Amino acid sequence: MADFGVADGEVRTDGEALDAAARDFGGHVSRKPAAVVRPGSVDDVVAVVRWAGEHGMPVSARGAGHSMNGQAQVDGGVVLDMRSLNQVREIGEDRVTVDAGALWSEVAAATIARGLTPPVFTDYLETTVGGTLSVGGVGGTTHRHGAQTDTVLDLTVVTGTGEVVTCSAERNPGLFDAVRAGLGQAGIVVGATIKAQPARGKARCFRLPHTDLRAFTADQRRLVLEGRFDYIEGFAGFTEDGTLAYQVEAAAFADSLSDVDNEELVRGLAHDRDAVEVTDTSYAEFLDRLAPGVALRKETAEWGLPHPWLNVFVPDSAADGFIETVLAELTPADLENFGLVLTYPLRRELLTTPLLRVPDEPLVFLFALLVTADPGDDTAIGRMAERNRRLYEYVLRVGGTLYPIGPPSLDPHQWAAHYGALWPRVEAAKAEHDPRGVLTPRPGLWRTQPITR
Repeated sequence: MADFGVADGEVRTDGEALDAAARDFGGHVSRKPAAVVRPGSVDDVVAVVRWAGEHGMPVSARGAGHSMNGQAQVDGGVVLDMRSLNQVREIGEDRVTVDAGALWSEVAAATIARGLTPPVFTDYLETTVGGTLSVGGVGGTTHRHGAQTDTVLDLTVVTGTGEVVTCSAERNPGLFDAVRAGLGQAGIVVGATIKAQPARGKARCFRLPHTDLRAFTADQRRLVLEGRFDYIEGFAGFTEDGTLAYQVEAAAFADSLSDVDNEELVRGLAHDRDAVEVTDTSYAEFLDRLAPGVALRKETAEWGLPHPWLNVFVPDSAADGFIETVLAELTPADLENFGLVLTYPLRRELLTTPLLRVPDEPLVFLFALLVTADPGDDTAIGRMAERNRRLYEYVLRVGGTLYPIGPPSLDPHQWAAHYGALWPRVEAAKAEHDPRGVLTPRPGLWRTQPITR
């Protein structure tokens, strides 16, 4: 097997490495590469991309493998395992520069130690910087700061022609906009400089239970628009007796929790005041709040089961009706194995990344149906795929969009509709920066990857 010009890293073609690269957290798509490269330097990434262009072999960059629809897989091609490029390079007064393969947990630890923090984290911290910046990166502080891609100051990118380019809003802005949330089509992110701000030492988290959906979403809207909390999310699920229940999860960050006015934060809301849960932790512990649940899922083997999660953005005007429709067809069995419905509003004006497509209303709701396929049911994945497709079509009818971190798969026509007026820019960026079509074939934007020699 070729060495792809790799000088500093490692080339693997053994079954263990290839099988691992053919899986992701979604667990329902599998495409096996011909080789896995763990680059030891940016020069190795350049060498692989250039070799691939010369030999007509597709390349995908893989971070932590947390995608849910095979986005980083490449059948018969080369997977770049970017976790080998994982350094936190420099921490300044208002920014942090990192390798693309660094986990957000590693970035959090390094910056918090210096009294700083990036403005936005995804809920699960064991994803890579390059991975989330290639799709958007949304979390509970997005309502204040936008997506992670909106907090990027500059990127270092290896294009499909093997050039190393630094880009920002001022320098090579076209490439900057093509790569942020660009699904790896115009370049591979190898480094990023991200905004940083002072980190508060403590977090007070409120879990506010609701029994009525519309009161739940109304409280979320109010909290987002009034800016009372630093972090806001929301969940729906079934109680032990099979009834639906809702919970606003909101957190305030402070150096001293004596500065947090509990009564003022929840004033005028419609939650059940007798069932409120309030938890105080360090800021670092709050960021990593999913760790105990993840550990339990791994112990019970649920973590390795298929997760065909649907993630969409729904316009505020249609959110209540959409959520009601979805919940009406779910049963407690649908949300077994740690299943959950996640939904919360975001301020559209802060979502400025061009290729992160969201509805054009002042508020938009992120909606995620987080379900796990029953390993004893051979038809489960098929049923979930059909439901995802049907719900996505509903989302389109009401003016919503796909958050493409998971299913359903789209064909080129559907991708063109997804990007709408920006589709010509997507095509132009591909033609300019990846003319041989070697990069990231799995999302399926093109009828063929137009590899030329």
